[in-house]
Amino acid sequence: MAVHAQAQPRSLAARGRRRLRRDHVVGWLLVTPALVYFVVFLLYPALSALYYSFTDWNLRTDAAWVGLANYADLMFDDVKFPHFWKSVRVTLQYTLIAVPLTMAAALAQALLVNAIRRGQNLFRLLLFLPVVTAEAAVGAIWRWLYDPQYGLINSVLGLVGIPGQNWLNTPELVIPALAFISAWQCGISMIIYLAGLKGIPTTINEAAVIDGAGPWQRFWRVTVPMLRPTTFYLLVTGVIAALQVFGLVYVIFSGNGRSVTGGPEQSGLSYVLHLYLFAFRYDAMGAACAMSFILLVFIMIVTAVQFRFVKQEAA
Repeated sequence: MAVHAQAQPRSLAARGRRRLRRDHVVGWLLVTPALVYFVVFLLYPALSALYYSFTDWNLRTDAAWVGLANYADLMFDDVKFPHFWKSVRVTLQYTLIAVPLTMAAALAQALLVNAIRRGQNLFRLLLFLPVVTAEAAVGAIWRWLYDPQYGLINSVLGLVGIPGQNWLNTPELVIPALAFISAWQCGISMIIYLAGLKGIPTTINEAAVIDGAGPWQRFWRVTVPMLRPTTFYLLVTGVIAALQVFGLVYVIFSGNGRSVTGGPEQSGLSYVLHLYLFAFRYDAMGAACAMSFILLVFIMIVTAVQFRFVKQEAA
């Protein structure tokens, strides 16, 4: 009996170890596709780009090692890279305008949709459509809307006595025009804000009403503080996306057979568009890779500053 009692726990322990090993195998099988994707399509290209950022490479010949020359030339050689700092200024200006405008538009849409009792799903779908619309279609639509002679925006402005503008051919108006398109495509931020509004307990608003707070006071004293984590998330992701803006600028300024230069006087030459031009138009892939890692470091610094100084917790 004693031998049988000792053998039974041992057999149970052995079965437990076999089950644990089987679970480990199943777990590795499940994560293997994600690991393969990460290594093949993310890690290897990133490490390759890091290597080529220290070389002079035009995609056709062998890469020649130049060390930190690409980084130094980008920073200090205005002859070799005359528009580098211009693209930096354009991208920062776009970010400072587009991110607050997009977040304000998303919050306004979320508040309106949340106030609707019937048909919320329909309005969410309609407001989300600009996000899933092809960028080529977005570019064609907005080039027509901004057309100085036949565009709808100038026609509406004319009805209220405001003179029309040549939006995409006036350097001072290019960045605001692009930022407005970004705000029009705020569907994802709207959905996230709407989820945040749904998460605010109704008892808080009811208590504010009992205390005599009006709609405007409830918005500033209850809604905005309770949405602080959502706002922080959208701020961080919005800044990262704005610093990498490319498709919108490329489509807007490449229609009708025009060369891609970022608009009049390079007023819409975003950083990533400039990177693209060096990589695939000017045969300077090494410099383009260096630009990508400069952007990576800058994004990491900006994100760290936001985490350090922006409030994240709900009040």
